[in-house]
Amino acid sequence: MRLTFTSIALAAALALPGAAAADSFDLNKMTSEQREAFGDQVRAYLLKNPEVIYEAIQVLEERRKNAAAVADRDLVVAHADAIFNDGHSWSSDVADADITVVEFLDYRCSFCKRAHPEVEELLERDPKIKLVIKEFPILGPNSVNAGRMALAALEIDPAKYHALSNALMTHEGELTESASYQIAASVGYDVAALKALAGSESISDRLNKNYQLAQTLGLQGTPAFIIGKQIIRGYLPVDDMLAIVAKEREAASN
Repeated sequence: MRLTFTSIALAAALALPGAAAADSFDLNKMTSEQREAFGDQVRAYLLKNPEVIYEAIQVLEERRKNAAAVADRDLVVAHADAIFNDGHSWSSDVADADITVVEFLDYRCSFCKRAHPEVEELLERDPKIKLVIKEFPILGPNSVNAGRMALAALEIDPAKYHALSNALMTHEGELTESASYQIAASVGYDVAALKALAGSESISDRLNKNYQLAQTLGLQGTPAFIIGKQIIRGYLPVDDMLAIVAKEREAASN
């Protein structure tokens, strides 16, 4: 955080008695005389207690972090149907699931590839987690080709989709359009049928809905996760995901 006079003054206000009122602190409402007197008080206090700047800014950042988390939860609740039940995204078959993890991914994303075994381990270690995969290709034409093909594959034969998704994610080397369809063929898909559907307006519509949802949720990169009602923007190790799952379960039970 860049330390402007206002942020330093607010930090001091947070540290001084009456800090609970710091949220309404506004230098602009002071007269020039009051502002000068307050500035003298701030300077004297900080010279005597310089460590409070760091401590108070930590408090301020924690408040902002908490406010952002609340805003994210509100977003998830407001768009729950599009996130969890859009009708065109693959989901694992877990009848007794009590937590849903939604992953926005791009098959050419290095961090998605890094996250892939972590997600697989998450599902193994916690069998009551339901996984939803949202195609979110953002890294150029080859990514879009793979995402469109995956959506087409899901419509043609949902039973083979997860194997295809895994194969695309674990592919080593450049994932060209040709490579994507070779992978699909190896999984058992008819390439001609896939290509015909992948180029259709219906697939474009589904992909655009994913893009629109990502924009609404403030997702600008991959991977991104929705875990319960939390939005995670970026890679997360499995132990951290499990910790969030535990917190979401606790919150849901209260």
